[in-house]
Amino acid sequence: MKSLNLTASDQGRINALLSIDDTIALIRAGAPLAIAGRPNALDQLPAGNWIAGTTPYFMTADGGRVIDDTQVFVTDFSGLGAVRVVTYDEHHLPQITEDAPENGFAMAIMPFQSRCHERFANEASTYPLAFLKPTVGWIAGFDLAEGAAAAAVYDGANAVRHADRVVVLHIELPAEQCPSIEIINIFEADGVETIRFEDTSFAPAHCLINGERVSFVDYVKRRGREDGQLPLVGDFSGARINASIRTVEGDKVQLYAPVFPGIDYAFAGIVPDYVGAFREAFAAHVQEPAIWSCNCILNFLFGELEGKVIGGCAGPVTFGEIAYQLVNQTLVQVRAV
Repeated sequence: MKSLNLTASDQGRINALLSIDDTIALIRAGAPLAIAGRPNALDQLPAGNWIAGTTPYFMTADGGRVIDDTQVFVTDFSGLGAVRVVTYDEHHLPQITEDAPENGFAMAIMPFQSRCHERFANEASTYPLAFLKPTVGWIAGFDLAEGAAAAAVYDGANAVRHADRVVVLHIELPAEQCPSIEIINIFEADGVETIRFEDTSFAPAHCLINGERVSFVDYVKRRGREDGQLPLVGDFSGARINASIRTVEGDKVQLYAPVFPGIDYAFAGIVPDYVGAFREAFAAHVQEPAIWSCNCILNFLFGELEGKVIGGCAGPVTFGEIAYQLVNQTLVQVRAV
């Protein structure tokens, strides 16, 4: 790939696939970056003002695609305000919102199936100022074709890879702007039955169907939802938050995000045209391009998005999305308004 000879001062606000050489040039120029790619590519990057997570799947201006080790996806936050890199372990996750700037947001990446992932999913809504100082970001993943693969994140300040840490860019915005966090969810409850759960859990054994306690795995099978294409849709005070089915094995259902007690859930209704639904959703959000965005691996797979363009989305395809808390099967984006 031909070098773009980009620097932190002349590149504007990049949100695209770049070669390793161009990415290194940006890092050495001091640009604040969020990066995504395969481990072999990320391992080549020098220390600087950046964070990263692993995934080979992306949405680009030319459509969804799977990349090799020669490129990474780079989002540049130059020109916004002060940006700093911080790393947190599972015992200090509440500090993410405490440390976030008064006017700005925290951009977080955490590895799939790590303790940080699990604890954040279960607890994020209880963190101090969680809904006043927003956290956005994504869950790092891996190539599904590589059976023994594992997710990782990178503390770019020290060029160190972590299997169980959260890496964060704390990003300030100019005084005249504020962050707008948008969740594009093409799913709606099917209205068939109300589902409730007794505990916070990634693997609930039972559920309440219209008040009757039943085996959750039996219910999933009775509804024919074992393939995971249609998520549970929770009503969080009017916001639709999904929890997607990961596996149904024996007497156990494993979810990609926890369900919570006190929330009304229902299975999503069928979406006959994935691409059309996303394009329609984007048409309803006609604004300036997003600073950053991501889309879920389940949308990528079930919607067959490889090679297809959906609105203005460009960013990593993820194993979970973060918009204040963990969400599934959604598209998340951030704007400065």
